[in-house]
Order: sequence, then structure tokens, then C-alpha cells
Amino acid sequence: MPSAEHIADTVNRYISLVAKGGADDIAELYAEDATVEDPVGGEVHIGRQAIRGFYSAIENAERECELVTLRVAGNEAAFQFRLTVKAGDGGMVIEPIDVMAFDDEGKVAAMKAYWSAENVRQL
Repeated sequence: MPSAEHIADTVNRYISLVAKGGADDIAELYAEDATVEDPVGGEVHIGRQAIRGFYSAIENAERECELVTLRVAGNEAAFQFRLTVKAGDGGMVIEPIDVMAFDDEGKVAAMKAYWSAENVRQL
């Protein structure tokens, strides 16, 4: 099982990559057979290639990301972060709560993001 420090480091790397990284780099944090459900109740992306495709949607956007709070317990982490995506004169801010489960190698095995349209603020 990965250490709490490793899990926290991975979450911080995830936040950094969502802010400035590419889809390939984000996908590398995930296990080959990982799942991403973002938002919960939406499509479940299965496998690193599908996850890469999911994150490619934000790859060329101007964005900022800030970790608000993080809790690690066992092999899981729950965290809230603030994502700002800018487009032209506008944009949006969203503050999802993500839950990640980690495999024995310290890769993200599953991620669920809790948010809805009510949690999106237009700029």
C-alpha cells in the first residue's frame, strides 16, 4: 500500500498537471485499468487511453488550479480543489471534491469527482 506521503504527493502533482500539464502527463498518474467518473453519474472512462482522452478536453485551455483541502486515509484521498478555466473575456470556476483510490504501486486506480452544474460559477 502506498504511504500517505506518496498519496499526498500524487494529489499535489495531479493539481499541478491539471493547471499546466498535458493529458499524457495526467494519464500517467493512473493505473492501466483505472477508472475516472467525472462527474459522478456521468460517463465512466476506463483505462489509461480513455482517461487521456478525457483530460485532452482541457489541454489547450488557459487554466489555474489550487488545492483547497486534502484528506488521506488508507489507500484513498479526498480533496477539494478550485479549477479556473479562462476563455476569451469569460470562463468558469468549479470546485469539485475528488476521491481517488490508489493501487499497491501507488497509481490512481479509481477517481470520482463530485460536482454538478450548480457548482460552476461563470466569470
